[in-house]
Amino acid sequence: MQRNNKRIGLMGGTFDPVHYGHLVTAEEARCQFGMEKVIFIPAGKPPHKTRKNISQPRHRLEMTWRAVGSNPDFTVSDQEIKREGLSYTVDTIQAFREQYEGWDIYFITGADAVLEILTWKKVEELLRKCCFVAASRPGFRLESMGEELTRLPAECTGRIKTLEVPALAISSTNIRQRVRDGRPIRYLLPEAVKDYIYRHGLYTD
Repeated sequence: MQRNNKRIGLMGGTFDPVHYGHLVTAEEARCQFGMEKVIFIPAGKPPHKTRKNISQPRHRLEMTWRAVGSNPDFTVSDQEIKREGLSYTVDTIQAFREQYEGWDIYFITGADAVLEILTWKKVEELLRKCCFVAASRPGFRLESMGEELTRLPAECTGRIKTLEVPALAISSTNIRQRVRDGRPIRYLLPEAVKDYIYRHGLYTD
């Protein structure tokens, strides 16, 4: 089948909560790599997350929808949340390959997460199914990625693209802590997400 060369971006994460750092990264990746759209995929049960008190999936899904609603190039998928068991990226990518047959798939994540790629399930298979967009965060040296990924075959490392994003040092961890401490979170994330957090009493326990 002839490929149509359309590109789609998949952005996975717990999004607990989603914030402007996620949105800026997704938009920058969409523009730089010519993606038709970016799909945000809140994780169901992420195997690499050690934090036990992750917010309920319905809250993370709703916050993500509220964050992307004003951008027609963004949408949200509940695929991982509906899937039983742990959420493995390789399974998610395969499902989207079947749904978007002939499209080029780009999985967007932080460069620090890519450095842990050797611990991921079926990593070589994963990199043959899609390209990775490794978004750099403040203080991260893109050059260091080559040192960490030397154990992968050359055809796999070539599937990892790097992306410089504006230096927004915003993290979900910090936002949760600010809520617990009673400190402001306005301007760190969309107003609709902020209002949802306060209305449902998230991160206060």
